Amino acid sequence: MEEAVAACSLCPHHCKLADGQTGLCAARTNIGGTVVCTNGGKLVSIALDPIEKKPLYHFHPGSVILSVGSYGCNLLCPFCQNHEISRAKAGELRVEDVPPARLAALAADARDRYGSIGVAFTYNEPLVSYEYVIDCAHLLHEKNLAVVLVTNGQICDAPLQKLLPHVDAMNIDLKGFTQAFYDWIGGDFLTTKNTIDRAVRAGVHVEVTTLVIPGRNDDEKEMDAEAQWLASISSEIPLHLSRYFPRYHCDIPMTPVEKLQRLQSIAQKYLEYVHIGNV
Repeated sequence: MEEAVAACSLCPHHCKLADGQTGLCAARTNIGGTVVCTNGGKLVSIALDPIEKKPLYHFHPGSVILSVGSYGCNLLCPFCQNHEISRAKAGELRVEDVPPARLAALAADARDRYGSIGVAFTYNEPLVSYEYVIDCAHLLHEKNLAVVLVTNGQICDAPLQKLLPHVDAMNIDLKGFTQAFYDWIGGDFLTTKNTIDRAVRAGVHVEVTTLVIPGRNDDEKEMDAEAQWLASISSEIPLHLSRYFPRYHCDIPMTPVEKLQRLQSIAQKYLEYVHIGNV
């Protein structure tokens, strides 16, 4: 009997998976010919965070939000700042099973007790848990709670369009501003650009983060181009320039603060809000 091979249509990798096989993200598996997220609700981390930690500086500033994450990611960044969970596979970490109804109840309790504004899907890449996020979002919105994604933006256009009506705010990592940089991390530059553009135009509150890595994405002309492009969508998109520190497989020295300040001054020619972070 021929195996039921299925192609995942969620992100640009389009992993072709035999029955029972899991994709590059370690979170999506072919089960009987259908690709489903197998990390949905298997949470590695649950915490109450300041919204500014996402970072979202212009979405309910001063508030807190229930933040949750699982394992898995569809990029292979050698500098990953959170590789312990993003590169983990099923069974490698202790998880707590939190189905959508339970997460919605936890979020409502966090609102009543601590003033939490909703749920941020963060820590690992939330888009690989696509179905879980949408199921949770419906229940959270029924309770008037916000849905926030902290994401790399690696999602194909069709599933993105279905997702956006259920999202209130996103911080999207624009890892670099060339395909050559995205080749280094195993991703697609145009896909992240499309996610940013579509999300802003759909009315989602969007802030963008670029982790600045010396010699890789700190070219001043590239920053000029990045800021100009963001401003062509809206000059009010906040841009966060985050300081890199050596992590995971990457031993490039940390980003000089002076470099961040130079890039900030370039971006401020086009954008109203440019923040330096992780300093």
